Amino acid sequence: MRKLGLIAGGGDLPVALAEHCRDAGRPFFVIRLRGFAGPGMAEFPGAEVGVAELGRVFDTLRRTGCEAVCLAGVVDRPDFSALKPDLRGLKSLPGAIAAARKGDDALLRFLLGEFEREGFAVEGADAVFADLTLAAGALGEVRPGAEHQADIALALQVVETLGELDIGQAAAVAGGVVLAVEAQEGTDAMLARCRDLPEALKGAPGARLGVLIKWPKRIQDRRVDLPVVGVATVEGAAAAGLAGIVVQADGALAIDKPAVRRAADRLGLFVVGLVEAS
Repeated sequence: MRKLGLIAGGGDLPVALAEHCRDAGRPFFVIRLRGFAGPGMAEFPGAEVGVAELGRVFDTLRRTGCEAVCLAGVVDRPDFSALKPDLRGLKSLPGAIAAARKGDDALLRFLLGEFEREGFAVEGADAVFADLTLAAGALGEVRPGAEHQADIALALQVVETLGELDIGQAAAVAGGVVLAVEAQEGTDAMLARCRDLPEALKGAPGARLGVLIKWPKRIQDRRVDLPVVGVATVEGAAAAGLAGIVVQADGALAIDKPAVRRAADRLGLFVVGLVEAS
């Protein structure tokens, strides 16, 4: 079993992956990205490194015997002018800037390529912890009805267009109206915007309307940045008056599925994995 280098940004996903590796007995070492990795990552074996210190990252991974890496967690697009790269990072900086001009996924693909050029295998979060993915069908007791199908179809068209333009992975649609699309702010902030819309445009507790869809971009490397659904996503969708959440079956991650299921059932929302039509 090859030792994993977990490149950890913010959020719950890196914690879930580290806990899984520990419980499964897989050797691992955490590279905590300074300014992004949460305090919970400090309990695992690792080191804190700046996002542009690529030389230190690679040297640390080799020194600790890591053969594979997994990039997980939230890392905001950097202000390249404010970065403090080491020599290896400085060498990669022009390529990173050029890739960033093409979109977030181009930047991520460039970074994955840097790890591969240094001889590390790249594993997606779903490869490290297979049980994180959401399967086809409903996760909890609530299921979408016929009245939700038009909104689901429209939301899917919206996220596919967003993905082609490398904008975002999520959209909210209610009653045939696009309430919001995700860009740089993330899903939680997008749902907060939906919550503040006029009541005439959205549902309410007891009369929920519409759907949140989270869908991977066709252009993206699926080893990184798959859509993530957590309890906060369910609570945000409920606060926005939405009836449920739809993701691509086996194309989205759920951190703590039992907790997501309980939240969805408690709030009366559906969480569904959809098999994409061919």
